Amino acid sequence: MLEYVPDPAAALAELGLGQVQEAEGDEHHNLLQPTLAAVVITASLSLADIPGTVRLWRQRRTELTLSMAAFAGVALLGVLPGIAIAVALSIGNVFRRAWWPHQTVLGQAPGVPGYRDLDSHPDVEQLPGCVLFRFDAPLFFANARTFRDQVRRLARSQSTPRWIVVAAEPITDVDTTAADMLEDLDEALNAQGISLVFADMKDPVREKLERYGLARTIDPAHFFPTVGAAVAAFQDQFGADWVSAAGKQVR
Repeated sequence: MLEYVPDPAAALAELGLGQVQEAEGDEHHNLLQPTLAAVVITASLSLADIPGTVRLWRQRRTELTLSMAAFAGVALLGVLPGIAIAVALSIGNVFRRAWWPHQTVLGQAPGVPGYRDLDSHPDVEQLPGCVLFRFDAPLFFANARTFRDQVRRLARSQSTPRWIVVAAEPITDVDTTAADMLEDLDEALNAQGISLVFADMKDPVREKLERYGLARTIDPAHFFPTVGAAVAAFQDQFGADWVSAAGKQVR
């Protein structure tokens, strides 16, 4: 029986080959990590819309804040949680605009047809005893109180108005909570000798008010097809004329 005698030279060769393979494996492993990182960074930069972000900064910083919050959510928590955060914040922003919409008092700018925002045009003419109020959102449970409080402030103004005319074209809907608010508000204003008047209200919205039974309190004669028609009716009834911001009668 022959006995196997290992060759010292072959053993040394195998040991050296193993060490070389192990060293190459380490080099490949060390090379793989920075390569993968470079690929991920390049892909991330291709997804980033830098010009769009700059445009948001210049044009609408609320949306920039939402985009940065979404980016931070994805970077810190992962893709799905980040997207969920972005969706939740966007929905919250929609409700925020609905809860506190733009609202303003209108007046007549000299030489310009129609009626202008008093905040943007402080020199507009106003009609003594008549407040033209515009509320730029549907009336529903979330903003009904905002509408009511603003109308009450207008009713408590220095010169108590006889009419508060709501320029209702932007009001595209009225829910039952808002309808109850309008009924209570109209009764409270009537007790002060003030009439709540609506102008330019869309037919579907007016039909809802009639279905809600608001005709019990709001005089049907206090609905006008346009703001101009409401102004003309007020002038015919009370003989008022437009006055400038300085309080001087203009005609």
